[in-house]
Amino acid sequence: MEAAAQDQADVVPPPNAPEQQQPLSKNAQKRLLKQQRYEAKKAEKKALLKEHKKREAERKRKEWEEALGSATEEERSKLIESRRELRRERMEKRSEEREGKLRRLEGARESGQKIVIDLEFAHLMSANEINSLCQQIMYCYAVNGRCAYPCHLWLTGCGGEMGSQLRRIPGFDKWFVEKEDRSYVEALQDRKENLVYLTADSQNVLDVLDQKKIYIIGGLVDRNRWKGLTMKKAEEQGIQTAKLPIGNYLKMSSSQVLTVNQVMEILLKFLETKDWKDSFFHVIPQRKRCEADSIQSPGEAEEEENAEDNQSASNKERVEVPPTN
Repeated sequence: MEAAAQDQADVVPPPNAPEQQQPLSKNAQKRLLKQQRYEAKKAEKKALLKEHKKREAERKRKEWEEALGSATEEERSKLIESRRELRRERMEKRSEEREGKLRRLEGARESGQKIVIDLEFAHLMSANEINSLCQQIMYCYAVNGRCAYPCHLWLTGCGGEMGSQLRRIPGFDKWFVEKEDRSYVEALQDRKENLVYLTADSQNVLDVLDQKKIYIIGGLVDRNRWKGLTMKKAEEQGIQTAKLPIGNYLKMSSSQVLTVNQVMEILLKFLETKDWKDSFFHVIPQRKRCEADSIQSPGEAEEEENAEDNQSASNKERVEVPPTN
């Protein structure tokens, strides 16, 4: 008996092993099932869209070949030259867009709103969840680059498995963001008094975005397993907290959980419009709003659905946002 007890005492859990997960409540299980059904339906729609694009590309290729086949030598030369000119115009346009994007991001580095995505939760996530979060971050970077008023984006806690997955993203090394293996507390220790963690459990409602503040989004794909984790972390570190004023403008139909990119988009939209209501309704999907808050014309509903379909599958990963007041 003593030997057995000693053997058990000698067992040491591996470092960074996830804590025991809390079981999901019945409501959480229902939400998860609903989410899975939505994902399946969206995947089916995405596959149909991909097949449609493939057929369209094949149709255009055949039309081009037929046009060349029925044209005279002079007409064929004109068609080929016209196509080359069109390609040159597209390439020039893309080059101008890239240059404009870099100028905006350089300006944001100097004077833009600073936003941090906290990536120190890798030890609480599975490999699939880490991969999904990386996809989420890709979308955040893309959206920020397209904005007229982009933020200065920081990725902190990029070490270990999280960093390995991020470096697999094509072009990640050339991203115009601040990448830190260290935590935000270490990387921004000289500005600790300006750090504000966005967490649903905060009592402080965010009225405006303060240019001097550095807002932190928790990058955790938790499936509601780790409630209150970001608030506890902020309190232990002695930094400020705040929550988005969602409850002041709309009611959510079920879970208050939004994706990392949705929180990012809300902040970016507010930087553009200075209007929280417009920002929430522009970003939060209709299916997550109560019916009274979600009255839309068919055109608006279709536009929102198409916008959601353009987002990557990672858009379902989650972060905490404020509960309804």
